[in-house]
Order: sequence, then structure tokens, then C-alpha cells
Amino acid sequence: MAIARWDPFQNLSSLQDRINRIFAETFPHTTQDRDDLVSCAWKPAVDIYETESGLKIKAELPGVRKQDVSIEVKENVLTIQGERAADSEVKEENYYRRERCCGIFHRAFTLQEAVTPDKIKASFKDGMLEIDIPRPEQPAARRINVEIE
Repeated sequence: MAIARWDPFQNLSSLQDRINRIFAETFPHTTQDRDDLVSCAWKPAVDIYETESGLKIKAELPGVRKQDVSIEVKENVLTIQGERAADSEVKEENYYRRERCCGIFHRAFTLQEAVTPDKIKASFKDGMLEIDIPRPEQPAARRINVEIE
């Protein structure tokens, strides 16, 4: 009887091929551009940072009109939502490639402290939305006189 040396990596490549086939059958992948358009989920890029007066939120909204954006504050959650309309001048069949996503977007951010919605200011210029959230005013300390009997 001949002694055969065992090689643990001998069947590794065939195992990898079988696993790849299982994933390909379970999650079929299409390379058609139309499928990419359907699955396009647009989330505008947002920067949030602290300033001396409070928080500032900057959101990139290229191609979005001012009237298509709304900002709401409810229960310490600031919500930015809106819609970027598709280019209606160009017919769908005339596109060679279309990578820009269009449609409805929605971003929500939880604020750490309760803010007064009336004091929040927002500006929109050149596709950039800027929201200034002032720090909430701390209630002044109140002295209570206690009478000792």
C-alpha cells in the first residue's frame, strides 16, 4: 500500500466554484443599466458640525428646486425631504448612460437637545442647503427663599 500525502487545499478551488454558483443562483446579478436605475436610492450628502452659536447642517442638493425641499422638526428629530425631478426634455430611449438619481429623498437626524423650531434658520443657494440650529437657552437659576420656623 502506497502512502499518499494529504493536501488540505487540494479541493479548495472546486469548493470556491461551488459556493460561487450557489450565490449566483440564489442572488442573480444583471448588468443591465435599466436595473441600476430602478434600484437607485438617492441620499444627499450631509455635513453636521458645531459652531459657536449651535449646530450647522449643510446638505448638497444639486438639481433640486427650493420649493421642492421641506424641513420639519418634531420631537427632537429634524427631517429634510424633497424631490429631484427627472429631466423631462430627454426621452428615455435617447440615453446612453444615466448615473444621476432622481426622485424623492428623505434624511432624518435626532437632535441631542430640545430646540425651538421657530429659531431655526435655513438658506438655500446654488444647490446647497444650510440649516442653522441655535443652542437651546438654558433656564436661568432661580433662587427660592426658605423660611425657617
